[in-house]
Amino acid sequence: MAEHVKLVREKKHRLAEKLYEGPVTAAFTICLINRSKLFVDETIINKFKEVLLAEAIKFNCEVLVYQFMPDHLHLILQGKDEYSGLLNLVKLFKQKTGYWLSKNHPLGRRQKDFYDHLLRKEEDLTKQIQYILENPVRKGIVETWEEYKYKGSTVYDFNDW
Repeated sequence: MAEHVKLVREKKHRLAEKLYEGPVTAAFTICLINRSKLFVDETIINKFKEVLLAEAIKFNCEVLVYQFMPDHLHLILQGKDEYSGLLNLVKLFKQKTGYWLSKNHPLGRRQKDFYDHLLRKEEDLTKQIQYILENPVRKGIVETWEEYKYKGSTVYDFNDW
Protein backbone atom coordinates (compact mmCIF):
# COMPACT_ATOMS: atom_id res chain seq x y z
CA MET A 1 0.00 0.00 0.00
CA ALA A 2 1.40 3.40 -0.96
CA GLU A 3 2.13 5.81 1.83
CA HIS A 4 0.38 9.12 1.69
CA VAL A 5 2.65 12.02 2.41
CA LYS A 6 1.00 15.15 3.64
CA LEU A 7 2.72 18.29 2.39
CA VAL A 8 2.93 20.98 5.01
CA ARG A 9 3.32 24.53 3.91
CA GLU A 10 5.59 26.79 5.85
CA LYS A 11 3.56 29.08 8.06
CA LYS A 12 3.55 32.69 6.91
CA HIS A 13 5.21 34.77 9.58
CA ARG A 14 5.72 38.06 7.83
CA LEU A 15 3.19 40.84 7.72
CA ALA A 16 1.76 42.11 4.45
CA GLU A 17 4.46 43.72 2.26
CA LYS A 18 2.47 46.97 2.10
CA LEU A 19 3.10 47.50 5.84
CA TYR A 20 6.86 47.81 5.17
CA GLU A 21 6.36 50.65 2.68
CA GLY A 22 6.37 54.36 3.37
CA PRO A 23 7.62 56.24 6.43
CA VAL A 24 7.75 53.21 8.75
CA THR A 25 10.47 51.87 11.02
CA ALA A 26 11.43 48.22 11.37
CA ALA A 27 14.10 46.13 13.06
CA PHE A 28 15.64 43.21 11.16
CA THR A 29 17.98 40.42 12.24
CA ILE A 30 19.79 38.35 9.62
CA CYS A 31 21.45 35.20 10.98
CA LEU A 32 24.16 32.95 9.59
CA ILE A 33 23.67 29.21 9.11
CA ASN A 34 25.06 27.13 11.99
CA ARG A 35 25.93 30.37 13.80
CA SER A 36 29.14 30.55 11.75
CA LYS A 37 31.40 33.49 12.59
CA LEU A 38 31.42 35.15 9.17
CA PHE A 39 31.22 38.73 10.40
CA VAL A 40 34.69 38.81 11.90
CA ASP A 41 36.27 39.31 8.47
CA GLU A 42 36.51 43.02 7.68
CA THR A 43 36.45 42.34 3.93
CA ILE A 44 33.05 40.70 4.28
CA ILE A 45 31.74 43.36 6.67
CA ASN A 46 32.89 46.18 4.37
CA LYS A 47 31.24 44.57 1.34
CA PHE A 48 27.98 44.02 3.20
CA LYS A 49 28.06 47.59 4.51
CA GLU A 50 28.69 48.93 1.00
CA VAL A 51 25.70 47.00 -0.38
CA LEU A 52 23.48 47.96 2.56
CA LEU A 53 24.17 51.68 2.22
CA ALA A 54 23.69 51.60 -1.58
CA GLU A 55 20.35 49.79 -1.22
CA ALA A 56 19.24 52.23 1.47
CA ILE A 57 19.73 55.08 -1.01
CA LYS A 58 17.96 53.15 -3.78
CA PHE A 59 14.92 52.39 -1.59
CA ASN A 60 14.89 55.86 0.01
CA CYS A 61 15.53 54.61 3.54
CA GLU A 62 17.67 55.59 6.49
CA VAL A 63 19.77 53.04 8.32
CA LEU A 64 19.21 54.12 11.91
CA VAL A 65 21.63 51.47 13.11
CA TYR A 66 23.48 48.49 11.70
CA GLN A 67 25.61 46.19 13.80
CA PHE A 68 27.54 43.19 12.57
CA MET A 69 27.84 40.59 15.31
CA PRO A 70 30.08 37.60 14.54
CA ASP A 71 27.13 35.37 13.55
CA HIS A 72 24.30 37.79 12.74
CA LEU A 73 23.45 41.31 11.62
CA HIS A 74 21.09 43.76 13.32
CA LEU A 75 19.39 46.57 11.40
CA ILE A 76 16.87 49.25 12.21
CA LEU A 77 15.64 50.85 8.99
CA GLN A 78 13.29 53.76 8.47
CA GLY A 79 11.50 54.86 5.34
CA LYS A 80 11.93 58.51 4.41
CA ASP A 81 8.63 58.94 2.54
CA GLU A 82 5.75 57.11 0.86
CA TYR A 83 8.13 55.71 -1.79
CA SER A 84 10.37 53.89 0.71
CA GLY A 85 10.45 50.10 0.81
CA LEU A 86 12.09 48.45 3.82
CA LEU A 87 11.23 44.86 2.97
CA ASN A 88 12.40 45.22 -0.63
CA LEU A 89 15.64 46.81 0.60
CA VAL A 90 16.35 43.82 2.88
CA LYS A 91 15.43 41.28 0.21
CA LEU A 92 17.69 42.86 -2.41
CA PHE A 93 20.47 43.33 0.15
CA LYS A 94 20.28 39.61 0.97
CA GLN A 95 20.21 38.67 -2.71
CA LYS A 96 23.24 40.77 -3.62
CA THR A 97 25.33 39.82 -0.59
CA GLY A 98 24.34 36.17 -1.00
CA TYR A 99 25.57 36.21 -4.57
CA TRP A 100 28.80 37.92 -3.51
CA LEU A 101 29.31 35.32 -0.76
CA SER A 102 28.75 32.45 -3.20
CA LYS A 103 31.54 33.80 -5.40
CA ASN A 104 33.97 34.87 -2.67
CA HIS A 105 33.19 32.76 0.42
CA PRO A 106 31.16 29.75 -0.73
CA LEU A 107 31.04 28.22 2.76
CA GLY A 108 29.60 31.39 4.29
CA ARG A 109 25.83 31.24 4.12
CA ARG A 110 22.95 32.95 5.85
CA GLN A 111 19.67 31.51 6.90
CA LYS A 112 17.09 31.65 4.14
CA ASP A 113 14.81 34.01 6.02
CA PHE A 114 15.25 36.76 8.58
CA TYR A 115 13.49 38.13 11.63
CA ASP A 116 11.73 41.47 11.60
CA HIS A 117 9.63 43.67 13.83
CA LEU A 118 7.73 46.79 12.83
CA LEU A 119 8.27 49.46 15.45
CA ARG A 120 5.15 51.21 16.63
CA LYS A 121 5.03 54.91 17.40
CA GLU A 122 4.84 54.26 21.15
CA GLU A 123 8.00 52.17 21.17
CA ASP A 124 11.09 54.04 22.30
CA LEU A 125 13.39 54.03 19.28
CA THR A 126 16.39 55.17 21.32
CA LYS A 127 15.99 52.17 23.64
CA GLN A 128 15.79 49.81 20.65
CA ILE A 129 18.99 51.25 19.16
CA GLN A 130 20.77 51.17 22.52
CA TYR A 131 19.74 47.53 23.00
CA ILE A 132 21.38 46.65 19.67
CA LEU A 133 24.50 48.66 20.50
CA GLU A 134 24.82 46.84 23.85
CA ASN A 135 24.71 43.41 22.18
CA PRO A 136 28.53 42.93 22.00
CA VAL A 137 28.76 43.86 25.70
CA ARG A 138 26.12 41.26 26.64
CA LYS A 139 28.04 38.69 24.55
CA GLY A 140 31.30 39.52 26.35
CA ILE A 141 33.07 40.72 23.20
CA VAL A 142 33.84 44.22 24.53
CA GLU A 143 33.58 46.06 27.84
CA THR A 144 31.59 49.01 26.45
CA TRP A 145 29.48 49.31 23.31
CA GLU A 146 31.58 52.27 22.14
CA GLU A 147 34.58 49.94 21.70
CA TYR A 148 32.80 47.76 19.15
CA LYS A 149 33.72 48.92 15.66
CA TYR A 150 31.29 47.02 13.43
CA LYS A 151 28.37 49.41 13.82
CA GLY A 152 27.09 52.52 12.12
CA SER A 153 24.21 54.65 10.96
CA THR A 154 23.25 57.00 8.15
CA VAL A 155 21.56 59.24 10.73
CA TYR A 156 23.42 59.14 14.04
CA ASP A 157 27.01 59.76 15.06
CA PHE A 158 27.46 57.20 17.80
CA ASN A 159 30.45 59.12 19.13
CA ASP A 160 27.88 61.67 20.39
CA TRP A 161 25.65 59.12 22.18
